[in-house]
Amino acid sequence: MSVDPGTNRILLATHDGLFNVTQSPAQQVGPSIDLMGFTSTGDGTLYASGHPGPGTELPNPVGLITSTDDGRTWKPVSRQGETDFHSLAATNDGLIGHEGQILTSPDGHHWTVTTDEVPAYNLAAASSGTVLATTEQGLYRSEDNGTTWETVPDAPLMIFTTFAGNTAIGVTPDGTIHTSVDAGLTWAQRGSIQGEPAAIAAAHTNDDTHRIWVATAEGIEVSSDNGATFTPLAAP
Repeated sequence: MSVDPGTNRILLATHDGLFNVTQSPAQQVGPSIDLMGFTSTGDGTLYASGHPGPGTELPNPVGLITSTDDGRTWKPVSRQGETDFHSLAATNDGLIGHEGQILTSPDGHHWTVTTDEVPAYNLAAASSGTVLATTEQGLYRSEDNGTTWETVPDAPLMIFTTFAGNTAIGVTPDGTIHTSVDAGLTWAQRGSIQGEPAAIAAAHTNDDTHRIWVATAEGIEVSSDNGATFTPLAAP
């Protein structure tokens, strides 16, 4: 799930492809690709991984693919037919992916395995190079673009995290929101959503708050007060 800070356009990666969920009903963007890992960079470039859908001329798995037209078309980058990244994140210095082990790349073409001891379910990264990995055992944190990792012992057990600047936002499996003003070191409990979380995204707003979007099976819930309260995303 990604948000364009300039337009607040929300893109949600699913097993049936990419959807623009900025307004209801959602609109599919581009081909039907089973998108597993998905991330975006500051300039709007999208990266994804997964499996090709019907009529999609990509190998299985698709490896790392990229889009520079908001997901309408995708181009292969690397590891086609080889890698299915189940989670991806991007910093100013490159990409981090998980496929049973953590791999990092400065350019999307050349990859280095950094560890197989972080069983990441979800990856999230700040542009500065801090990376968070949620696992069943707890939260892991890296300050060097995913090269080395440490656990965050007092962090809540979260399923998804995201960044808005250097503020980290996370959600637990039961829908409780937590925020961290120090990039994941310490956490404060906020409000909660209705339903089981499937993805999270956030953006910094002009009034020094954070807008947070959480996807569930029932739709998108949004908060404009740093996660204290949530309401369903309104239809146009």
